[in-house]
Amino acid sequence: MRFTKMHGLGNDYVYLDCVNGPVPRDPAKLSQQVSDRHFGIGSDGLILICPSEVADARMRMFNADGSEAEMCGNGLRCVAKYVHDHGIARKPRLALETGRGILTVDLEVKNGKAERVRVDMGEPILESARIPTTLLGDPPIDVPFEIGGVAFRGTCVSMGNPHVVLFPGDEYFNPSARDLVVEHGALIETAAIFPRRINVHFVKVHGANEVTMRTWERGSGITLACGTGACAVCVAGVLAGRTDRRLLAHLPGGDLELEWQESDGHVYMTGPATEVFSGEWPTDATS
Repeated sequence: MRFTKMHGLGNDYVYLDCVNGPVPRDPAKLSQQVSDRHFGIGSDGLILICPSEVADARMRMFNADGSEAEMCGNGLRCVAKYVHDHGIARKPRLALETGRGILTVDLEVKNGKAERVRVDMGEPILESARIPTTLLGDPPIDVPFEIGGVAFRGTCVSMGNPHVVLFPGDEYFNPSARDLVVEHGALIETAAIFPRRINVHFVKVHGANEVTMRTWERGSGITLACGTGACAVCVAGVLAGRTDRRLLAHLPGGDLELEWQESDGHVYMTGPATEVFSGEWPTDATS
């Protein structure tokens, strides 16, 4: 089975071309196998690039624990690059089918290869029942809750997948101290107030147009970047009165440019996509 390893700001996935090859029999199990960083290829999950009857291609995304997720912003940028660079649809603007619906992406192409991708992520989902969360508000904005004896205030947003954005103290960004993101991320992800689990983002605000963020990703744990999470941070920052609609987000793997446009209500995300290597995975390991 031929695979390609790609990443968006270090948020890395194994990609399978299911337009020109077969769909694996058990993608959930395969995702667990290939994601293992000691005995597999090593990744945050598995992404299938599939044919679509309504778009240039369809993306299916599986976390490292085998659970299927609705969306992945960094993954979508890489899918766009693969679709363009490998000739599935060599166009500067693509339509890609996702669990969020059909999303439009624009490619910055240099020497025949897509280097940066701008994604129209659509409108954020702000109704608590659709995020989903049992916290009050549509959406919940700076709502207090307690997990594991620790008090937090969270703003919840869905970008087709659920996010809670926290604006804690600097201790979550102190590399010489205990890693509180690791300690608290898993507890928040699986809390009962988030019935489908949740992506957790810890955000430090530098100014109206600049933040640093760290992510505990649902089903994968600590990741170097989360594209949908950065979009959620942009929306949450506006809702909570902490940032403007145009935002530069610093993630451990690099920077993303975000904008929550007032004119159409859509969130736009711009960032790089990188192909690392290709190889063969033994087919008997997928059974």
